[in-house]
Amino acid sequence: MDKVLKALRAGRDEHVDRLKEWLRIPSVSADSAHRADVRRAGEFILAELRGAGFQTKLVDTPGHPVVVADWLGAKGAPTLLVYGHYDVQPPAPLELWRHGAFEPTVEGRNLIARGATDDKGQCLALVRGVAGMLAARRALPVNVKFLIEGEEEIGSPNLESFVRAHKDELAADVVLIADTAQLGPGKPALTVGLRGLLYMQIDLAGANRDLHSGSFGGAVANPANALCGMIAALKDGAGRVTIPGFYDSVRPLTQAERAQMAALPFDEREFQRGLGVEALPGEPGFTAFERKCARPTLDVNGLLAGWTGEGAKTVLPCKAMAKFSMRLVPDQDPETIRNATIAHLESLLPPGLKMKITCDHGAAPVLVPAEGPWTRAAVRAVAKGFGKEPVFMREGGSIPIVSTFRKVLGIDSILIGIGLPDDNAHAPNEKFDLDDFQRGIETAAHFLEEMATVSRAH
Repeated sequence: MDKVLKALRAGRDEHVDRLKEWLRIPSVSADSAHRADVRRAGEFILAELRGAGFQTKLVDTPGHPVVVADWLGAKGAPTLLVYGHYDVQPPAPLELWRHGAFEPTVEGRNLIARGATDDKGQCLALVRGVAGMLAARRALPVNVKFLIEGEEEIGSPNLESFVRAHKDELAADVVLIADTAQLGPGKPALTVGLRGLLYMQIDLAGANRDLHSGSFGGAVANPANALCGMIAALKDGAGRVTIPGFYDSVRPLTQAERAQMAALPFDEREFQRGLGVEALPGEPGFTAFERKCARPTLDVNGLLAGWTGEGAKTVLPCKAMAKFSMRLVPDQDPETIRNATIAHLESLLPPGLKMKITCDHGAAPVLVPAEGPWTRAAVRAVAKGFGKEPVFMREGGSIPIVSTFRKVLGIDSILIGIGLPDDNAHAPNEKFDLDDFQRGIETAAHFLEEMATVSRAH
């Protein structure tokens, strides 16, 4: 490995330059105006893999294309499937960025740009680590396949059908994903649980036009008032979700699981200070760490109604909209929760208003093994790449494809966190620690070697 590591370290500036180039592409999958940019970002990583010596292809879907690549020259060795995504979240609000969202800028050790950590930076770390080993050795110790998509940020609506249609082509022994986070600076982690996701939108409509609030207030239903009341009614004063049946299938945390979480080096007061908040309210009976990683939630993501410009305008709006998401835990089923939520919202709708409910996307919660030969190989690889053994933890976010890999391909995923919890993923001034970027690149190479060690031992 000395030759490989020497080459990877010598290429540090090139790694960063390539990441900057990729980050300049505004591949916002949720915005149809950026459809060509999303494709361009896929073509960028396709060219990166092809230039490194992988067989590649760009496969169109009804949405955004999928990049597939492989190197299968290690006969008799196990096969690794590497997953990542090249689409990013919308950058708004733009005025809060210190630099342009798609103008990557180095500040100290950090690279600032949309997608820096979620997921272009972490994905490229795996690509550069594997490609660097191939360049240094002219061969890999295991077979490697890549599946890099452009729709993760909108729930991967076309990926499950793609995986089913290409099941044989994607067959592997294990999946490697870098789209989570470390526990904190200098605290590398393997994620062993992801919450599921259900994302919904409510649109309320009242009168056929906006009205003068003095002339019509009190006589006509106000969609904004009604929406606020309906949203507030989705949770009680203690922070528990009020949707009937919401908690019926929640798998209780075992004492062992709670003890394992409590033993993690997570400082709740430091967490609070870092966020600049005066309190950490939430569901009674659980710590802040448990609530953010292993308990179900419901949070409003956006509200829109009436006059929001400067100054006063005494308007009674004719429509109002809210977007909200629910994070789900084992064994909650997104479809069951969706139906229960719709029924509950219908029961809350005041007279005089029309309602439209849209379900944008969902994902099932998943737990992955904290034991087994591939997990142990990942522990050794992270220890070599980061200089410290990783902790095991659950992650509050969602990666829809992880449950699909298990269901369709019959394989589990190794979730290596390269980013940090405070990297501002989905927020302005998203960042990526470039030292961690390098550590992630080296960890990817170590993981290939550790996989081969497992194979030789058997």
